[in-house]
Amino acid sequence: MALRIEGLVKAFGGLTAVSGLNLDLGDRDIQGIIGPNGAGKTTVFNLITGIYQPDRGRLRLGEQELTGLAPDAIARAGIARTFQNIRLFAHMTVLDNITMALHGRAGYSLWEAVLRTGNYRRQETRLRVESRDHLARFGLADRQQELAGSLPYGEQRRLEIARALATGPKVLLLDEPAAGMNPKEVEELILLIRQVHRDFPLAILLIEHQMPVVLELCAHIQVLDFGQTIAAGAPQDVTRNPLVIEAYLGEAEAPA
Repeated sequence: MALRIEGLVKAFGGLTAVSGLNLDLGDRDIQGIIGPNGAGKTTVFNLITGIYQPDRGRLRLGEQELTGLAPDAIARAGIARTFQNIRLFAHMTVLDNITMALHGRAGYSLWEAVLRTGNYRRQETRLRVESRDHLARFGLADRQQELAGSLPYGEQRRLEIARALATGPKVLLLDEPAAGMNPKEVEELILLIRQVHRDFPLAILLIEHQMPVVLELCAHIQVLDFGQTIAAGAPQDVTRNPLVIEAYLGEAEAPA
């Protein structure tokens, strides 16, 4: 398993946001977590990335225990994420957004940076070259000197995913990547995620409300409602499950 979640529980006061979640994500899987608003989906991502600490349960990345680690340690271990509301460094250039992500393997010390030694200058040049190469893979090479916040929405999402991948993750968490996109942008996003899965040695776990994205990409999905798993399996089967239909619509109709 790339990521294993066992019996994860998180409560806020008297509200249990996640209750006994189990999930096994293989090292080349694309899996999805779906559910109505307030089901606990983003809380799961916040637990995986260390923003919240679980009340009970375990998180492991391969053989490495993640339970109790801080967000920076979990990121270094190999988990990267994007957010439902895009969180770029909007007033920095597209190139600088990627270079910032690469600084985890900068290859120089703080003092070398302060003194601007020869090694610092060489490593900074290397990072810039790697950043430009990375942007070219995502069709953003001609945007590198533009401010990230000035990009069209779809390209901002592309940059956010590219920045997450620049950290070299083993698992990529995508939190509603199609949020706010028009149909053409959704089609382009699906192609982008397929490209990422093809070209990078990682597993992908995504939260998504737009069922076309889930149906196109995920071989397995898990449905949460009020923090509990109410169904899991192949998307075509899960979306016909009466419990899932009721959770989404409150009546026996398939979710759109």
